Amino acid sequence: MRLPDRIETEADLADGAALLVALEPRFGPVVANGPLPLRRRVDGFAALAQAIVGQQVSTASAAAIWGRLEAAGLTQEGAVRGASDDALRGCGLSRPKLRYIRALAAAGVDWDGLRAAETEDVIETLVALPGIGRWTAEIYAKFALGHMDVFAAGDLALQEAAKRLFDLSDRPSERDLRDMAEAWSPVRAVAARALWVYYRWETDREGAL
Repeated sequence: MRLPDRIETEADLADGAALLVALEPRFGPVVANGPLPLRRRVDGFAALAQAIVGQQVSTASAAAIWGRLEAAGLTQEGAVRGASDDALRGCGLSRPKLRYIRALAAAGVDWDGLRAAETEDVIETLVALPGIGRWTAEIYAKFALGHMDVFAAGDLALQEAAKRLFDLSDRPSERDLRDMAEAWSPVRAVAARALWVYYRWETDREGAL
């Protein structure tokens, strides 16, 4: 079986999950409980703007803000460029996130070029933009572009899930979790999905956008 480098379908995700369990059997019960969530979204401005909205807030809060932006028709570059600050703030955007989304709308990102780029090239391009750190770039690569081997080690839910699943004494730092995840390459995006599912089991809270 040749593993695809992108997760486009449920079958791609299932192939990646089979390899993940072979690499680390402790993921077995999570994978066996049912199909992992695909969570693919259309790439482009809206997907990255939604990731910005999700920074450092709960998934419920992020969903509520994004829903208001959608209802107001403010999820595309041109609409954001033409909107007033009051309109954007009225949807729940903080001043920093308003600034970041405006900067993104004005940046002229080559979305087609990103679609064809390697993971680290995607991350390097995106983190050069205001307000976009590695977590946001990795979330975009994972869910909007479907990269198979990208993680998001700065995610607190992934850190907490790893602590519980692997019975660690402390929640791993971003660096420690990134080091752990090396063992799950080339299916680190599948491992992230499994850890988010496990986090939901353990806490009854969603840990991903």
